[in-house]
Amino acid sequence: MVTLKKMDDKEQKISGNAGAVCYPATARIVIAALMLSAVSFTAMAQTDFCNSKNISYQNGERLTFHAYYNMGFIWIYAGNCIFTTTATEYNGRKAYYIAGDGRTAKSYEWFYKVRDLYETYIDQETLLPLRFIRNVSEGSLKYKHDAAFNRTAQQVTDNGRTFSITQCTQDVLSAVYYARNIDYSKYNPGDRIPFDMFLDDKVYPLYIKYMGKERIDTKFGVFNAIKIVPLLIEGTIFDGGEKMTVWVSDDKNHIPLRVSSPVVIGSVKADLMQYEHLRNPFTSLIKLH
Repeated sequence: MVTLKKMDDKEQKISGNAGAVCYPATARIVIAALMLSAVSFTAMAQTDFCNSKNISYQNGERLTFHAYYNMGFIWIYAGNCIFTTTATEYNGRKAYYIAGDGRTAKSYEWFYKVRDLYETYIDQETLLPLRFIRNVSEGSLKYKHDAAFNRTAQQVTDNGRTFSITQCTQDVLSAVYYARNIDYSKYNPGDRIPFDMFLDDKVYPLYIKYMGKERIDTKFGVFNAIKIVPLLIEGTIFDGGEKMTVWVSDDKNHIPLRVSSPVVIGSVKADLMQYEHLRNPFTSLIKLH
């Protein structure tokens, strides 16, 4: 287990005016960046999406990220997101239950409270999602999507409505964990790899661009990393296109180390700050800060 590092003064204390100006945008944007960045980690050819085995994660894994917002010269600590993996069963199938829980920093909850919970049940054999739940609570905005996948019929039923999907369609969260089993040595810098993802009421044809390898210095430490850039879905938070960058660990775990993106106003980033019960040695870590 690696414990969380103590935040510095700039992360703990923001002047009253700065906090008011940045919020509520800070919480919603940063938490959304963490969650929606799941599309950034999917990097296999569409024909390979049903032919992978899990070698990168295991029961009991827990990853904690800190999210930051920048609208000038100071990075403001805005919240955190915790991803947990639990071995379970779903409809008689061995599965992984994976949850992504995003929350605003306590110092901001009086003003704008975010509780975003993403859940997926992944078939341990196929690594395809069986069920995906998206429960959003952001200030006065609250909604829930509950999607059940029928692989035989190639359909997904979300809140009582049924949609057609492709054979290997992923959800937002399952895509993260499926793609952690990628052999990046198969690709050259600049390669674009397509995939399909179901979100809310639509299947999106997306791709990521493999950018190669580089060393990255995060708030947690220095790492050897794999750099990738996704094609984002255009919306109210992100512009569409290749504007988000993600670095994952250059080892067999392939865990996200940093997510960085410009947003409508300013920019956001999320850094890995704690990990527990990794499946493989964390050999990409060069040194801790």
